[in-house]
Amino acid sequence: MKAKKPPKERRSQHSQRTRKKFQFEDGVRAALVAAAIVCVAVLGIGGFFAVRSVLSSGSKPEIHLLDDVTEISEEIPDFPSELPLASDIPPETAISPEIDILPELEQAIRDLEASQQGTAPPVASGVQTPNPAQPQTVPARPAQYKGMLVLVIDDAGNNLQDLEPFLKFPGPITISVLPGLPNSAEAARRVRAAGKVLFLHQPMEPLNGQDPGPGAIKTGMTPAQVKEILVRNFNEIGPVAGFNNHEGSRVTMDMAIMRTIMEVSRDSALVFLDSRTIADTVAPQAARQVGVTIAERDIFLDNEQDRASILAALEAGCKRAEQNGSAILIGHAWTPRLAALLIEMYPQLVQRGFVFATVANVTGRGK
Repeated sequence: MKAKKPPKERRSQHSQRTRKKFQFEDGVRAALVAAAIVCVAVLGIGGFFAVRSVLSSGSKPEIHLLDDVTEISEEIPDFPSELPLASDIPPETAISPEIDILPELEQAIRDLEASQQGTAPPVASGVQTPNPAQPQTVPARPAQYKGMLVLVIDDAGNNLQDLEPFLKFPGPITISVLPGLPNSAEAARRVRAAGKVLFLHQPMEPLNGQDPGPGAIKTGMTPAQVKEILVRNFNEIGPVAGFNNHEGSRVTMDMAIMRTIMEVSRDSALVFLDSRTIADTVAPQAARQVGVTIAERDIFLDNEQDRASILAALEAGCKRAEQNGSAILIGHAWTPRLAALLIEMYPQLVQRGFVFATVANVTGRGK
């Protein structure tokens, strides 16, 4: 026997209940989706600003995701056990199919896009940031690196007036002070006080028979005598970073004396600079025998004291530095206007790509 169809009125009521049930379920889904989006947005915004704060402070982040989720979940009210049907929700409070993104989330997205484009995002109020409307000072980019220039100024100690201009040189410069003169100790003190590199300008016997000055090393001396003279001069001028020969064309050809000098250089950890006052110097051979690295002069700046000649010698030193990686240039404290010319040329040489250095930078040893 076939079941009787319910009356149309009963079917209509059943359909209405079914539709209300679906509306209820749709409302619950919409509310849950909205709540999930809010949670994700809040977490995303909080995480974004936390990461940016950590990056700006340079400290390692301490992330406590569980604590953050707990705090956020506590702020979200519990849903009521009985939710109203979707049809019962007033139109002005109903959830739209297109949910508006929170303003904070929009700002976070804009900040992320700005960072990807290389534009710094705005920071919180109270934190100063450079005004992009104001031009920023950018240091001039130096030319490609070309080599090291080492300036050594000999014969300091004769008088203090000649010394003073060289102490104002803006870059590294080595001042070599003669021993045993009335101004030797004071000259050495001023060099150290100015932050310049101090050398002992050790007098040595020349071929021409002239007296090289007090505290000189001469041929015929025993190793003990040579060491005694060097120690006495070091104590007067020192502490020093190294030493080089004043004159000494005869001594620098004497292998026995030069071996003794190289031993002192090795044992005292002081670099020796061969001024190369004669082409037949045996200093390099003596250094190899003793197992020590020395430096050698490349250019004399002031064999001629006029401006054009000094500039030509300086340019020759630049070419040597480009070819060999470095060049040691020796001038003299008594040359008029040498200090002023070196100070004048310094920024130009730096801009061209030359770096001013010390003898120790070239040899890799010494103080």
